[in-house]
Amino acid sequence: MFLRPDRRDTPRWWFYWYFRVDGAAGRTLVFTFTDGNPIGVRGPAVSTDGGASWTWLGAEAVTDASFRYTFPTSAAEVRFCFTIPYLDGNLRSFLKTLAGNPYLKTATLCKTPKSREVACLRVGRLDGKCSHRVLLTARHHACESMASFVLEGVIQSVLTDADQAWLRENVEFLVVPIVDADGVEDGDQGKCRVPHDPNRDYEGRSIYPAVKALRELAAGWSDGKLRVALDLHCPYIRGGRNEAIFFVGLPNERIWRNLERFSAILESLPPRGLPYRASDNLPFGQEWNNPAKLGEGKSLADWAAEIPGIEVAATMEVAYANDAGTPVTPQTARAFGRDLAEAIRRFLER
Repeated sequence: MFLRPDRRDTPRWWFYWYFRVDGAAGRTLVFTFTDGNPIGVRGPAVSTDGGASWTWLGAEAVTDASFRYTFPTSAAEVRFCFTIPYLDGNLRSFLKTLAGNPYLKTATLCKTPKSREVACLRVGRLDGKCSHRVLLTARHHACESMASFVLEGVIQSVLTDADQAWLRENVEFLVVPIVDADGVEDGDQGKCRVPHDPNRDYEGRSIYPAVKALRELAAGWSDGKLRVALDLHCPYIRGGRNEAIFFVGLPNERIWRNLERFSAILESLPPRGLPYRASDNLPFGQEWNNPAKLGEGKSLADWAAEIPGIEVAATMEVAYANDAGTPVTPQTARAFGRDLAEAIRRFLER
């Protein structure tokens, strides 16, 4: 079978795809991509239960831009994806497990152009008497789903871990788990979306409702107490730094020094899921992290770096499938989220 990613939302090549096959039980099929090689280092993610659970098929099933799969005899349908998807239904299921937690409030940030709700969470100290505030976002680019599992780990840790009581008593988190809700539900990849990338919409008049609403909300909510703002992403398909977790630096030297300190804390923690090395960080001016390649407009991190009181503002890139040799799965990503919560506590508790 021959196929290629649908690039309906952007003029440039990108690698995201997600499809299902019905009626192939017991057969062995070869799937060949005709527009570049959009298969990751652990092969496709595969689900035989309607998307409820996923596993990596493995690199051994891949040859160049093709992969081979033998369908179970009992499989009515099988789903394949470049990565492990995370949709609105996943978020709702996760929030149900936290229903009634006194340190969590859920709300709607705004409605999308297709009338979907963009969820907005407040986590931790909610009575306005917090000492610090932290902003966390994900899915400015719809396809970057592994970041969502990390975010789940952070939220779960803050709300339920016994050793995070300090965060619950001193810090209020504002979390927007899925910024591009329409793109996520429609199956878009979202990167470099025309007329401009959603994560370059933080300057001038924002054209994306979720970005506009977040900027308006944060203007009052930050109240001089916003200390950390992290925007979670996933990097390019494979190779080098893309198979690691790393922060993307800003030109602001004070913010970069604080990020180095935060990175040292995170690196010092015994990893519960995924390893992190501060040496993988991407300083401003290196590789693609320069004005010529980033293009016009400001990212969330650029915008947050200008908010009074901010100490750390950064994009965090979470590898899609392989982090320094460790498989990236929902379980390992959530465990890394717990490490991230611990690093935030140690950074703020000083």
